[in-house]
Amino acid sequence: MIRSRQIHIDVAGKSPWKLQKLVLPQDTDHAGVMWHGSYLNWLEEARVEALNQVGLPYGQLSKKGYEMPVVSLEVNYILPLLHGDLVGLESWSLPQQGVRWPWVTNFLKGGDIAATARVDLVLVKRNSSRHQLVRRIPKEISLFLQKLQLNQ
Repeated sequence: MIRSRQIHIDVAGKSPWKLQKLVLPQDTDHAGVMWHGSYLNWLEEARVEALNQVGLPYGQLSKKGYEMPVVSLEVNYILPLLHGDLVGLESWSLPQQGVRWPWVTNFLKGGDIAATARVDLVLVKRNSSRHQLVRRIPKEISLFLQKLQLNQ
């Protein structure tokens, strides 16, 4: 169970998607502490890498006219991440909630949780001049999203 002020998601028994990152100078502020915007970049990288691993590269999704924008985001900072720290991201794709696809992620530093995050995505279809919310996920995409939840 991931616990923070607002993130209470049971992920017991579910394998996370994993990504290892090194805090680089470009990720930090003037004090050498990881800048808050870098967390968002890493969250996106973790999701895109998980899509790649289940066989649906984000570029392929985009070529089909779909995008998965973030509609809600919460990050809870617990321990500082510093220049040179090796950080493990463990992410879970959770079951669809209405039109939202939630993800939760732990940022781990030396086995301790340094931050937790929840990101809600939606699937949209690009039409000529606008994006339309997709309420029924096409089967060709839903199979990959199911694999994300099962970590297969």
